[in-house]
Amino acid sequence: MGTVRNILQAKGHAVYSIHPDNTVYEALMVLVERNVGALLVVDDQDKFLGVFSERDYARKVILKGRASKETLIREIMTERPITVTENESIEDCMVKMTDKRIRHLPVTDEQQRLVGLISIGDVVKFIIDEQRYIINNLECYINGTHT
Repeated sequence: MGTVRNILQAKGHAVYSIHPDNTVYEALMVLVERNVGALLVVDDQDKFLGVFSERDYARKVILKGRASKETLIREIMTERPITVTENESIEDCMVKMTDKRIRHLPVTDEQQRLVGLISIGDVVKFIIDEQRYIINNLECYINGTHT
């Protein structure tokens, strides 16, 4: 099985972020514009503070009757989220995501600097692609057409 590095090599290291003093409404506009389900929250010095996700919006704004144009990201973001490194296995990521019921994992380096973000969709796509590769190789081997 591969590592987080393999996913980031395929999808890239682009990280979409929001400042903690932005409003939830502004963050929602970025989510829609970038077609993503979560943003990393970083301060003026690019220090990683947390994650804002669609789930945060649903549970901490809408269901609590708060206004998205007045609520700041810092008030509802998920602080100290679970993170992974590029060296972690895809299997470990699946276990963390399943056990903690989360859909996004920020990827950090040894100094806790952000280097990417992976989603459950990225992990599932990697596993499917890997299985497809194995199946194709087995079919070639069985048919005697392997190189």
